[in-house]
Amino acid sequence: MILRQLSILNYKNIGEALLELSPKMNCFIGRNGMGKTNVLDAIYYLSFCRSASNPIDSQVIRHDEPFCMIEGEYDEDVISVGIKRGQKKHFKRNKKEYKRLSEHIGLIPLVVVSPADSLLIEGGSEERRKLMDMVIAQYDRSYIDALSRYNNALQQRNILLKMEDPAPDTLVLQLWEEQMAEAGEVLYEKRRAFVDELIPLFQQYYEHISGGQERVGLTYVSHCQRGPLLEVIQRDRHKDLAVGYSLHGVHRDDLEFTLDGHLMKREGSQGQNKTYVIALKLAQFDFLKRTGSKTTPLLLLDDIFDKLDAQRVEQIVRLVSSDNFGQIFITDTNRDHLDQILSTTTLDYKIFHVNEGVVE
Repeated sequence: MILRQLSILNYKNIGEALLELSPKMNCFIGRNGMGKTNVLDAIYYLSFCRSASNPIDSQVIRHDEPFCMIEGEYDEDVISVGIKRGQKKHFKRNKKEYKRLSEHIGLIPLVVVSPADSLLIEGGSEERRKLMDMVIAQYDRSYIDALSRYNNALQQRNILLKMEDPAPDTLVLQLWEEQMAEAGEVLYEKRRAFVDELIPLFQQYYEHISGGQERVGLTYVSHCQRGPLLEVIQRDRHKDLAVGYSLHGVHRDDLEFTLDGHLMKREGSQGQNKTYVIALKLAQFDFLKRTGSKTTPLLLLDDIFDKLDAQRVEQIVRLVSSDNFGQIFITDTNRDHLDQILSTTTLDYKIFHVNEGVVE
């Protein structure tokens, strides 16, 4: 998948930009806060129908402006979105509006590596579940439907669990528990299969970047591993009634990250943590490339070289400059990093300078 042209109007701090892009490598240089990441976020929006950093659509509109627009011209499709304050956004493919935004997910596969990925290690389990959901949803439409059914059943069950007078109807509780279990088992199997295939890819990337200096692990943890999910949910229903929410289910799934047998969040240095998430995201890229439509995803690398030693930077540069990757978008404040990348490749490239929302 190639993004040929990107048009941005009033998106975050970018007033207006029309970019003719390289089919291989696009580099955005500028100081922090100038708008480099906002360009990448606009590209992300065209793949996922939302911003990577802000879930509230009205807040991506430039200050004092009534609306914003993004349009991308790809190989065969023109994707556009328009957002007006106080109104529903309009997301279109070739000028035809989607009835359901979920129909679009997966059309333009994309992987982004950014400083926010530190939350995968430092944050809670929700961040790691989002990682699984984002990847699987891009190649398996049925996963989105199962996730929607599960979340709806979970929400309805939690409403009942909060009831005190009168107490919730046991038969109604059981109905929602059965729906949770049915959809949850589907999600578990798809997540398990994804993680099983991801692990060897991830370990290969980490070994390549680190030079084989450390041994990393990745383990999927789920309540489904304790037995049939319906039994697990119903076994401790009395505890759920006491706290007023569901303690068990795939909404508590997690990924356990380890370095030489120890938890990353306790043992990893800043450089090791960054290497871990970069390797994880590159493995995610490789997985998507091999799966589903076989379309090569777009790769967004947002300020990824900070806190990495020279050897690891060199290895990442060699990786992303190889033929394995398709169209790449890179941001950095340091021109030296980009010069190093460009000096090792014969790929076509373009360099854009970003200053106070102006992209040239």
